[in-house]
Amino acid sequence: MAVFERTRLSNGIRVLTAPMPQAQSVSCFVMFAAGARYEAAEIGGIAHFAEHMFFKGTERRPTARDIATEIDGIGGEFNAFTGKEYTGYYVKCAAGTRDVALDVLVDMLRNSRFDADEIEREKGVIVEEMNMYHDTPRDFIGGVYESLLYGDQPLGRDIIGTKESVRAATRETFTSFIDRWYRPERMVVGLGGKIGDGLTERLEELLGSIEPRETGMPEPAVIPATGQTVKVHTKQSDQAHIVLGARSYPLGHPDRYVLQLLATVLGGGMSSRLFTEVRERRGLAYYVFGTNSSYVDAGSLYAQAGVDIDRIDDAVKTIAHELHLIAEEPVPAAEFEKARAFAKGRFVLSLESPHGTIMFGLRREVLQGSAEEPEAILAGLDAVTAEDIQRVARDVVGGQLKLAVVGPFDDAERFERLLAT
Repeated sequence: MAVFERTRLSNGIRVLTAPMPQAQSVSCFVMFAAGARYEAAEIGGIAHFAEHMFFKGTERRPTARDIATEIDGIGGEFNAFTGKEYTGYYVKCAAGTRDVALDVLVDMLRNSRFDADEIEREKGVIVEEMNMYHDTPRDFIGGVYESLLYGDQPLGRDIIGTKESVRAATRETFTSFIDRWYRPERMVVGLGGKIGDGLTERLEELLGSIEPRETGMPEPAVIPATGQTVKVHTKQSDQAHIVLGARSYPLGHPDRYVLQLLATVLGGGMSSRLFTEVRERRGLAYYVFGTNSSYVDAGSLYAQAGVDIDRIDDAVKTIAHELHLIAEEPVPAAEFEKARAFAKGRFVLSLESPHGTIMFGLRREVLQGSAEEPEAILAGLDAVTAEDIQRVARDVVGGQLKLAVVGPFDDAERFERLLAT
């Protein structure tokens, strides 16, 4: 039996539902295939800044407090998130208050005032958020790594933008961005949980008048054949943070499940190779993990760790060795089956709540045009073989390794020599 049901409104807006009649709650989402990679450099951060501004007041609910009071009045939770390829807004509430949640959510997205004074005030908030991000190396290292991979193109820039681009934003900056990208072809409404009756009719009332319009596409990712291998962000600290990885595959690649299990063998859980070797045996890091991150047209397999600054060379060499080892030697059967069970188990756990289930489906619907059923994911993982792991590892890790470092260092050549050995 299918988990997801898909319909369209009269103007083309997709509606994805994950009915769970036994639930007492419903998660109501509106997601857009429009994030930071849809921005020109001079308006960098506007997708994220707009996310903040949608909560600041509408004509009917003039202040942020008015919006919050209405959601608090139904015992709901609401929030938003901005990625490089999508932006999402949601309210999670008791099933009987679904229509209130949808009304507030759509009112925010369609009728926000973008008041000039509020914009100016919020610039200070965004700059402080930026300062916090830059002062948190465990978070900031990801941006350093992506700037190394993609350089001066949208995928290589920080989602939050720069202080200059944020301070330069005007009301027209917001309205132009939203008018172009927040259109039916890029919009998906998602509800998970106890859906209730009359949903289509209610959504037609709220969203049916949005005019369909072709939006075009963002810049495709340009993947340089070679280029810089190490990027160091110098920061005085007692711990260094590193990301070491290689280019992998886009989101819909046929070997995406192989890549997922490859990343799991390397760094999924406390019995993974990286955790065992880097932390447990050598004591080089408090945290270490391996993962794969894919966009619609690019991807990277990488390990991340927070390491002792005096033993960073050992940490880099150890992680690089583990990356090469998985390409050189077949994964033993027992270890491979453990990784498969881990990946499947964590996936199933992520679907336990209505919120988690519809979030999973929406991401696929927004980015790939269809929500893959959970059974298909599990079947895809079951189809992977140990030989597949080694084949993909050779292809991915056999390419050029890339290293990003945040810490009290300023010599990239030192680390380049480590990768060359």
